[in-house]
Amino acid sequence: MKLYIKYMVSTRCKMMVKEALKGLGLHFIVVDLGVVDVMETLSTEQREHLKIALLEAGLELMDDKRAMLIEKIKNVIIEMVHHADELPKTNFSDFISEKLNHDYTYLANLFSEVQGTTIEQFIISHKTERIKELIIYGEMNITEIANQMNYSSVAHLSSQFKKVTGLSPSHFKQLKDKRRSPIEDIGN
Repeated sequence: MKLYIKYMVSTRCKMMVKEALKGLGLHFIVVDLGVVDVMETLSTEQREHLKIALLEAGLELMDDKRAMLIEKIKNVIIEMVHHADELPKTNFSDFISEKLNHDYTYLANLFSEVQGTTIEQFIISHKTERIKELIIYGEMNITEIANQMNYSSVAHLSSQFKKVTGLSPSHFKQLKDKRRSPIEDIGN
């Protein structure tokens, strides 16, 4: 049985979900970002207990199909930007559409309607946060970061970064104390 969980965006979230499932005596096949495949069919009582356990961990069990699709879109973007070794070389729209097996226009319209922002803005917000992370780590220079994040040039990365943060990447690097945002707070 597949379950969809909102705000599940990190390895730590996966660990919390696994613990909640084990605590209820449920067996999982897969625990991935936003989706869990359990062996059992949950009773109403088990579902309620799981819902409560997840809420205590800051997560939410979802029932609404549109909300589940929005969460899948977010998880594809988060996985793509924050957890992939490199970004796909194809258009993000093609990548997301292929990954979720839906027409991109439908996904984009649904996302905008429900989230109040575009998929593109959501991606840019996450890319900016990832760039902040890479700058803070100091393991790559801006040119290397631009290449890894699939920007056509350092100027393009710098321009987009400045639009979002109000700072150039080099100025941001000087302000080491500027706080990064948790993944789950971006675009919400």
